[in-house]
Amino acid sequence: MSGGATLLAPAAAPPEPAAPATSFGGFVARAAAGGQLVVQPRMGFSDPRRMRAGLERTKRAVATTVGTLTIDSYTRVGDQDAARAAVAEGTPLNGYPIATHSTDLTRSLLDGVLDPAFPVQVRHGSSRPEAIIRALAAAGLDATEGGPVSYCLPYGRTPLAESVENWARCCELLASLVAAPRLPHVESFGGCMLGQLCPPGLLVALSLLEGLFFVRHGIRSVSLSYAQQTDPAQDAEAVRALRRLAAEFLPADVDRHVVLYTYMGVFPRTARGATRLVEASARLAVRAGAQRLIVKTAAEAHRIPTVLENVRALETAAATAALCAHPADPPGPAGGEVYREARAFVEAVLELADDPGRALRAAFARGVLDVPYCLHPDNAGRSRSFVDESGRLRWSEVGGMPVAARPRAAARRALTSDGLLTALGSVARRYDGPGPGPGR
Repeated sequence: MSGGATLLAPAAAPPEPAAPATSFGGFVARAAAGGQLVVQPRMGFSDPRRMRAGLERTKRAVATTVGTLTIDSYTRVGDQDAARAAVAEGTPLNGYPIATHSTDLTRSLLDGVLDPAFPVQVRHGSSRPEAIIRALAAAGLDATEGGPVSYCLPYGRTPLAESVENWARCCELLASLVAAPRLPHVESFGGCMLGQLCPPGLLVALSLLEGLFFVRHGIRSVSLSYAQQTDPAQDAEAVRALRRLAAEFLPADVDRHVVLYTYMGVFPRTARGATRLVEASARLAVRAGAQRLIVKTAAEAHRIPTVLENVRALETAAATAALCAHPADPPGPAGGEVYREARAFVEAVLELADDPGRALRAAFARGVLDVPYCLHPDNAGRSRSFVDESGRLRWSEVGGMPVAARPRAAARRALTSDGLLTALGSVARRYDGPGPGPGR
């Protein structure tokens, strides 16, 4: 594998704690120490032979990579009967049914592919992940992602209290099932809530709060996520804020890193525009100090990408990152707007209870946390956001949250249906348009 970008941390952030060499976090730390950005696909197939081929191609990519087993929708919602029926009938699923395929089959799939130089993470989207956790640990895996809020509010109607209980139990289960010297790893999906139009302060706060939740329940290696949004400068500020808050709030002996997601919203429709957006996300990751990048492909706007399209995207991101071997952008004035807003959220939530799970439940019940445009019954639904004239995401309505909104005139303009649709497609239009592309 190859890489080459020099990753420089913001001056205020101390080095991340070391993780065992055999762990997922340890692999990312070694890559970062060597100046390499780790790139990862969002890939999952129900056919074990195709899934293995995808992992093999990812491992051979001209990039520093980790593998992904993305789980199918039936398994995510706990409908094992439907997953078993689909497997028995040979019906393709939209991911790998890890709780349906036998442990021996999954171990065979991973044999000769999974090793210390190529860890594999299980990605799923479940608010009831116990069967997935048991299956991945039995197969010899130790890394997954999600969270009590981020795998509950966007995906269904599971009560938040139930999701918190499920995730507490499953974090403790994962910690008990993964034996030393391996270190179980959980990545928060909190920085990706609904993919778009959520101001960065809330994304950063949710990711950190879920990281604290994982640690409370026995996980000693975590990654905190942030999804690329509408403005490169604001995004860089958000990644740096997340790194700083992680250093301030997580215990010093917890292994940690930051993972960036290529834009999760409406994707450019042209191959040129999509490629430019992937390249921009790689530059953002290096310049802001993220150590891992979840990469999307040029096919995202049209269909599920092939293995080859995933590999091309990984290599594009890695090559772009390798060209960014220059000092990180200056961190700016102490704190910054995103940092101050995220810290206000974190402090307001942690004042509600000593236990992070209870604090999260209370925060949503009181509207202290309120995800814009999220229809889950446990979300207050009083917050709204908009893209301002400079391209930055701002609050237009904050409900009971501990942050300030922009003037109501801007809010009224943003809250029309036309304004919302325009905002949702703004990134795709910019990258599909002429010119060198934003954020170069």
